[in-house]
Amino acid sequence: MKHRFRSRSFLDLAKLSALSGLVLLILYKFLYNPRSKDSIDVSKRMDMKQPNTNVEPLHHPTDLSHVKFVLVGCTETWPTRRPYTESWWRPNKTRGDIFMDSRPPKQFLPWPKTSPPYKINSDATKLPVYRKLANPIEARIFRSVLDSFNLGDNQGVRWFVMADDDTVFFLENLIETLAKYDHTKHYYIGMYSESVISNFLFAYDMAYGGAGYALSYSLVQQLAPLMNDCLERYPFSHTSDHLTSSCLFDLGISLTIERGVHQIDLLGDISGMLSAHPPTPIITLHHFGNIDPIFPNKNRTNAVKHLMQAARVDQSRLAQQTICYDRRNNWSISISWGYSAHIYESIIPRSILKKPLETFKPWKKGPPPLFMFNTRPVTKDPCQAPHVFFMEHVRRLKGDSLVLSTYKRRAPRQLGTCLFSGNHTAGGIKRIRVFSNATVRKQPGKIECCNVLNMTGSNIMNIKLRECRKGEVIA
Repeated sequence: MKHRFRSRSFLDLAKLSALSGLVLLILYKFLYNPRSKDSIDVSKRMDMKQPNTNVEPLHHPTDLSHVKFVLVGCTETWPTRRPYTESWWRPNKTRGDIFMDSRPPKQFLPWPKTSPPYKINSDATKLPVYRKLANPIEARIFRSVLDSFNLGDNQGVRWFVMADDDTVFFLENLIETLAKYDHTKHYYIGMYSESVISNFLFAYDMAYGGAGYALSYSLVQQLAPLMNDCLERYPFSHTSDHLTSSCLFDLGISLTIERGVHQIDLLGDISGMLSAHPPTPIITLHHFGNIDPIFPNKNRTNAVKHLMQAARVDQSRLAQQTICYDRRNNWSISISWGYSAHIYESIIPRSILKKPLETFKPWKKGPPPLFMFNTRPVTKDPCQAPHVFFMEHVRRLKGDSLVLSTYKRRAPRQLGTCLFSGNHTAGGIKRIRVFSNATVRKQPGKIECCNVLNMTGSNIMNIKLRECRKGEVIA
């Protein structure tokens, strides 16, 4: 009996083991064999359900055709802001629209081809949350990205770039900057304000929409259906850019900083800031209606056009600061290429000269610190106050291997001579000529050096920009 019981148990166990092994083999083949024709990866299932044909892979470098501009304007201010937009807009090359609050009046028609095509924003007043909004006007601006996305003309778009109509773009620098990033991933690119009070009132980690910010297509694709819900969550927000940043933060997207985007929350003369621009490509300038003309003896419109003359020749160096020294005269020279040049009648280290002269004021008073960067005070000390020159013209020389930019004295400095031993007055210098390489774009973040060329007996200073030598001390 015992032997017969043991035999049956062994047979039953053997059958059970064989059956279990067969089941496990089938499960392994079905679930874990990646070569099985019937198996489909979960991510592939998601791709099949949600095809994304508009997000182009990174086979081709980003160019201007991949950027769609979403500009925001209104019919009341358009006549004064139109020249700023037209200074950089390239008909038949730039993509996008300017979204207006109402149809342009007859005097604006026919709409010029030199301006972006206009569109009318969708009616935000029909939203249930509209009456609850702290600043209903901002809902129109906030939803302009949604309106642009819903137009459907998004084939090949990699980036949506949002900005106000009083913002000037430098397109080559914009494209070079966006090309660093993978548009198939979620990116929110921009810059905070220069003014501490602005960031305190709104946010230090928010892109200011007037100056402009860029959203990758894949991010807009996810953001667009949620924008009305975002208004429901943040009816107390007072600005469209704050709404955008709040909505993106809820999606887990943080701001990627690009220092060349300038909100210009400043008043008065911003030449001190532009004359000490950091070594990064200048991408945008905003708020031209709130500041003095950036060139003397010109109105705001002509001053912008004058700057764009230099931008058309070499945007990679535009406004970026280069410092060199004339040891024979004990002079320090600061060049803001395409914008200005300064001569100081003493040797001042670069660590000091790279701080902007505080020629400007914050847009709103508050306790110090006032700015998000270090500044130098304007002084009447002849050893510390510069002789100031502004860009007169920029042109390529024969053979296109060199660029010549010329800077003309603004006015006599009307200060005495620096009395340090060995110093000489720079009062006799009328113009500064700067020679730069026309064949090589300046690399972002890279500092250039310069030499003062022989100028004995001349009232013109000649300077040659060059690469810094390894280990060269700029002091």
